[in-house]
Amino acid sequence: KNWATEDRPREKMIEKGANSLSNAELLAILINTGTANKSALDIAKDVMNMSSQNLIELSKHTFEDFKKIKGLGEKKSITLMAALELGKRRQLSAALEKPKIANSKDAFDILTPYFIGNVTEEFYVIFLMQNLRILSIEKVSAGGITATVVDRRTIFKRALELKLVTSIILAHNHPSGNLTPSNADKIITNKMVEAGGFLDINIFDHIIICANQYYSFRDNGLITKI
Repeated sequence: KNWATEDRPREKMIEKGANSLSNAELLAILINTGTANKSALDIAKDVMNMSSQNLIELSKHTFEDFKKIKGLGEKKSITLMAALELGKRRQLSAALEKPKIANSKDAFDILTPYFIGNVTEEFYVIFLMQNLRILSIEKVSAGGITATVVDRRTIFKRALELKLVTSIILAHNHPSGNLTPSNADKIITNKMVEAGGFLDINIFDHIIICANQYYSFRDNGLITKI
C-alpha cells in the first residue's frame, strides 16, 4: 500500500495494459497477497528465480515445487498451476486451428505446445491429409529422460484407421537440450520411410524439439523432399 500507484501491478495493468507488466508482476497478481516480510511481488520474483527467469522452465515445476517457496502455500500454488495449464491449453487450441503445414517451421509452431513442460521424452505424430492438411495430432509413446520406444506398426495402423492419411510428420523432444539426432532417431526414421513406401504414406518430416529450437530431418537432407 506504500508503493506509488504506478508501481502496483494491478493499477499498472489497468493504466498501461497487461503487456506492460513483467513476468514477475503478472505472477504477483495471481499470488495476490504477500507475507509479513515479503510482498506478493517479492514472492513472484522468487518463483521466477527458481525457474531461471524462463517461463518454459516455470511450466516444468510441480505443485510440490511451488509449495516449497516461502509465502506460496497450497492455495496460491494451485492458482499458479491452473494459470500455467490455461496458457498451455490456449496454445494447443491455437495450434489446432491451423489446418495446413507447408514446412518444418509450421510443424514446429504447431507441435511446441504439446511439449511444454515435458521433462521426459515423448513422441507425437501429425497425420496429414492430401495437400498437407492436418487430420489428427496424437501421442504415440512416452518414455524416460533419454529415450522413448516407438512402434512403427502402431503408427501405420492408426494411419490406416484414419483412412484419409497421405503423409506423416514424426516429432519428439530431447529433454537434454541437445538437438542432434541420435542413431536411434535416424534408424526409426529410415524404417518409417521404408514402411511408408509400401503403404503409399509419405514421411514428410521428423522434428526434434528442444524448448524454442528444433531440428528438421527434411531440412537437413535426411528425408527426401517432395
